[in-house]
Amino acid sequence: MIRLPRFKFRLYVAGTTQNSTRASANLSAFCTAHLPERHEIEVVDVLRNPKLAMADRVFMTPTLIKLAPAPDRRMVGTLSQPQLLLETLGLEN
Repeated sequence: MIRLPRFKFRLYVAGTTQNSTRASANLSAFCTAHLPERHEIEVVDVLRNPKLAMADRVFMTPTLIKLAPAPDRRMVGTLSQPQLLLETLGLEN
């Protein structure tokens, strides 16, 4: 039996702005479609946790970081283009 890797994402948002809400919804839909039952999404509000954002060198929101599997990858924006997200995250062969 082949064990597929589990993906861990950290999405930085700024409160409940329209772009932040859109990015969160787009990421959830993307993961449901492409990584069903093998993903974890942590949402970090930079307004509530600026130290973590600074530690991860996040200067714009929304910012997505793929933490696992390695290598780390980043994408900024509302994550509204699934094909670009596949390529950026290294999921497209």
